[in-house]
Amino acid sequence: MPSSIQERIHTLRKAINRHRYLYHVLDKQEISDAALDSLKRELEQLEASHPELITPDSPTQRVAGEPLPKFEKVTHTVPQWSFNDAFTAEDMYAFDERVRKVLGTSDYSYVCELKIDGFKVVLTYKEGKLITAATRGNGVVGEDVTANVRTIESVPLILEQPDTVIVEGEVWLSKKEFERLNKTQKKEGKELYANPRNVAAGTIRQLDPRLVAERKLDTFIYDIAQSTQGEPSTQGEELALLQTLGFKVNKHFVHCDDIKAVVTFYKKWMNRARREPYGIDGVVVKVNERVHQETLGYTGKAPRFAIAFKFPAQQATTVVEDIILQIGRTGVVTPVSVLRPVLIDGSTVSRATLHNEDEITRLDVRVGDTVILQKAGDIIPDIVSVLTELRTGKEKKFTFPRTIPECGPIERIPGEAAYRCVNKNSGAALRRKLHHFAGKHAFDIEGLGPKIIDTLMDAGLVSRFPDIFLLTEGDIIDLPKFGELSAKNLIAAINERRTISLSRFLIALSIPQVGEETAEDIAEQYGSLAHIQKASEEDLQTVSGIGDVVAHEIYTWFRDAQNEALVEDLLTQVHIRHVATKKRGPLTGKTFVFTGTLSQLTRDEAKALAKEQGAVVSESVSSNTTYVVAGENAGSKRTEGERLGVPILSEEQFLTMLKK
Repeated sequence: MPSSIQERIHTLRKAINRHRYLYHVLDKQEISDAALDSLKRELEQLEASHPELITPDSPTQRVAGEPLPKFEKVTHTVPQWSFNDAFTAEDMYAFDERVRKVLGTSDYSYVCELKIDGFKVVLTYKEGKLITAATRGNGVVGEDVTANVRTIESVPLILEQPDTVIVEGEVWLSKKEFERLNKTQKKEGKELYANPRNVAAGTIRQLDPRLVAERKLDTFIYDIAQSTQGEPSTQGEELALLQTLGFKVNKHFVHCDDIKAVVTFYKKWMNRARREPYGIDGVVVKVNERVHQETLGYTGKAPRFAIAFKFPAQQATTVVEDIILQIGRTGVVTPVSVLRPVLIDGSTVSRATLHNEDEITRLDVRVGDTVILQKAGDIIPDIVSVLTELRTGKEKKFTFPRTIPECGPIERIPGEAAYRCVNKNSGAALRRKLHHFAGKHAFDIEGLGPKIIDTLMDAGLVSRFPDIFLLTEGDIIDLPKFGELSAKNLIAAINERRTISLSRFLIALSIPQVGEETAEDIAEQYGSLAHIQKASEEDLQTVSGIGDVVAHEIYTWFRDAQNEALVEDLLTQVHIRHVATKKRGPLTGKTFVFTGTLSQLTRDEAKALAKEQGAVVSESVSSNTTYVVAGENAGSKRTEGERLGVPILSEEQFLTMLKK
């Protein structure tokens, strides 16, 4: 092959990538669209004639291959956090106070970035080449959407430097593209899309990359989650590095010396956000200095060094047409307002929770009232207030009945605002429990959604958890919406879930007060179901994050005769994957923080040794820290430990402690 062809291909790729970067990242254009298309066609023709020269990072390979049958799961190398929200200036000053209290100093600053209303994506590059793109998922496991993200022109397939790096950002759809898509929908007589964010999220999860490419998605990358080159010392430097690597970074970020400047920036953008070609729903505020970020650390769900300062939710007025009661899986009865349908932020709302009896009294909301409705945090419909001046006198007050058809008698829970069914195993509550049991946070049985479960219950085939695993194809093949193939697929999906982790098993049981985090903590502490069943209330209270109320609920649940029988029957059908427990040893009850470079062990090895002896290992120093183990070049964690009076151990002292 003539070397001139290889050189031409190389030159074309370099030129196309340069103009892609100028146009899609920097919003600049040196040559016309037609000229760029001509370069792309020439490259395509050369690669078609010499397919052995095609590389995965070639501009021609952004859309390639057949539609995917499904998305594969991806376990995140770095856990994906979400931000806590603030809605007022008072919330932000309270956040600043918490930051100052933990750091013990006012010598820090902030960086404000626009909060893009899009869909989070995690990109992994190895030696400068895009390897995977994944959705956030549940923060631990996401979906592999690499083929779709490769179609987005602002995402570099190869970086400007051969770094191995994991970055995070937002996929978004422009308002202009959203309007174009809705014009097409209207022309074809199809239902209009609700808002750009929903379209972006739906598009990135299409199985056909060619459809994704047609919708012209875009990105802003805002965070380096991990890098072999080390991470910059400030958030501002991190954003600059992302631009250097070739990513599209939103240009409207600013350094703020104090929280007052943050609030000023927020107010400015609250007024001008709608002028931008993409959706903005607030401002993300981060402590600028990485050393302070490390000191502040994380909660179970979010970083302590950052917060999302959300713009005020859009509001609308509507009429309460009825107030009904819904029964949850634990038997709690929740009042829900049935509303005259109203459009808020691109979606139609027809129901809003009223939470409990006290909230109804506080609002003095009545059937027939005109109310102000908003999406709290832009997600959950919420009644803000009642427009009493619009009352006609025909409005009706709501009072909780003594009985309801779905579960019989109801009672107010002592010391709480909520009502519950006296019979906690009523038909309605059981339906909710079975929906939850098969749901994604529990057994996650594909194809067994609420409607199918309702069908199975109405047919008398399912009334308890174990019944699901006793189903056969013959039982369901003649039910509505079932056929030979769908029946076969459902039974196969059920059988695939006969082995489950201990934490998911606990979640599935619908034990009051036991959510995902609590279930995981209990599973890690005890390791097996048998140990949990034998645990006393006092013992359960030693689990991190569990107090008197939760411990009591767990203890009494496992000592209820019906629950004991339920678990026993369920264990004849499923197998629990037990986990390694938090070992009890000489260091039980002690919390260690490791910092600096150790000479005899890696930091991960040292952490593992401490855990083997029963210790808790934390990433941040607090008043609850027992020891800080400091190696060479120990930084802010050692300083913070000294400030709080936490004993500082050398590596040798730590190893001696282990030997003893």
